[in-house]
Amino acid sequence: MDHTRTPLFTALLEHAEKNPIQFHIPGHKKGVGMDPEFRSFIGDNALSIDLINIAPLDDLHQPMGVIEEAQKLAADAYGADHTFFSVQGTSGAIMTMIMTVCSEGDKIIVPRNVHKSVLAAIIFVGAKPVFIQPARDKNLGIDHGIPTRSVRRALEKHPDAKAVLVINPTYYGVCTDLKEIVDLVHSYNMPVLVDEAHGVLIHFHDKLPMSAMEAGADMAATSVHKLGGSMTQSSVLNVKGNRVNPKRIQTIISMLTTTSTSYILLASLDTARRHLALNGTEMAERTIALAQYTRKQINEIENLYCFGEEILGGEATFTYDPTKICVHVRKLGITGFEVENWLREHYNIEVEMSDMYNILCLVTPGDTPENIEILLEALRKLSHMNDDVVEVKEVVIKVPAIPQLTLTPRDAFYGETEILPFKDSADRIIAEFIYVYPPGIPILLPGEVITQELIDYIVEHVEVGLPVKGPEDRSVQNVKVIVETQAIF
Repeated sequence: MDHTRTPLFTALLEHAEKNPIQFHIPGHKKGVGMDPEFRSFIGDNALSIDLINIAPLDDLHQPMGVIEEAQKLAADAYGADHTFFSVQGTSGAIMTMIMTVCSEGDKIIVPRNVHKSVLAAIIFVGAKPVFIQPARDKNLGIDHGIPTRSVRRALEKHPDAKAVLVINPTYYGVCTDLKEIVDLVHSYNMPVLVDEAHGVLIHFHDKLPMSAMEAGADMAATSVHKLGGSMTQSSVLNVKGNRVNPKRIQTIISMLTTTSTSYILLASLDTARRHLALNGTEMAERTIALAQYTRKQINEIENLYCFGEEILGGEATFTYDPTKICVHVRKLGITGFEVENWLREHYNIEVEMSDMYNILCLVTPGDTPENIEILLEALRKLSHMNDDVVEVKEVVIKVPAIPQLTLTPRDAFYGETEILPFKDSADRIIAEFIYVYPPGIPILLPGEVITQELIDYIVEHVEVGLPVKGPEDRSVQNVKVIVETQAIF
């Protein structure tokens, strides 16, 4: 295929050049009806292609023209049989995967550290999650991938499950042996769904982990916007093989997608594909080199550590993406959250995320050596801020056991509820989510029994300022639980 072509973006440019008189939405009519300051900032070029699904521009809900051509080019670039554009982010693509293969009452095998969109889809369809505990790194205080042996046990116990979902790579950049898991799951004639949100570059360089499509997975939701140069909220859903029906996928993704699809987002997917297909290897090579330089420099800074190849060797740490810079800050005597705030206040640096012991920085094709040197300068200064720390706390992995799922997430979410003080909610069934975002991993989800261990764990996170979210009560002082039927004596 000719990857110099951008069928959708080119059609938008040609349409804008004709400058037609518009009697359709959006109402700003190329910016004329818009707030002048915003129009000046955004620019008339962008506003001229802020259009809708008129005939010359095809329709994302039933693509038969330039969008269809753009998706075929994307499928070729990502090694897929079919690619679907998503303007609902990777969350929309993940929900599409699950809702394509699951119906009410169906089981789906998923890692416990899945994104909240996985649980949202499970609630919508009324599926039953079968959780696999990811491998925990006791030195860093983070989760890695799921071991193959855990997948095997889940399949042996639940051969009637409709699919297995795998995260590849994790938020921190670590991968399990995806090919081995795909082959195992396929031996049960079961599809493999992959959350590939942080893996668009892996399609374009052999020094990066194997992509879901290369491993033979059936579907993969991939955030082009995170690392691949498209605009925020634009992603793709890649599909391979015959275990899932692409027509069914089109139906589901259309149900989840606005009818007012953003052509600016769609055009950015089209042009990002061109850039990656033509220059992806070079872009990835430069990014990897910059990231490895960063890692080496960080590891020469006192009291800081950035993991690399030395953590590999286990089932759940089969390979890793070096462009994810996870900086372990425990020896500074402060939390990762405090480091994030310090970098913001003193160096105007924003990191991807922080947790109790780490900060995560993403090195992408958009970074420059100058950016990296500022980060390194900041970290060198930070390393000496707490030289008077006498005692460094050990990593304490307090993540409690997976709680008992008493009701399906859907039944709990839509059940009869009441509000209780969170600290008094032990042994009750929760009816809402509690998760840490980013990255959006659930600690409790609807239908699970709240334990005292979980209460203590969540309260500790709230008190140190980590981003615990989900409940209607944003302070997490109160929680919604299922009403219990009173016993009759």
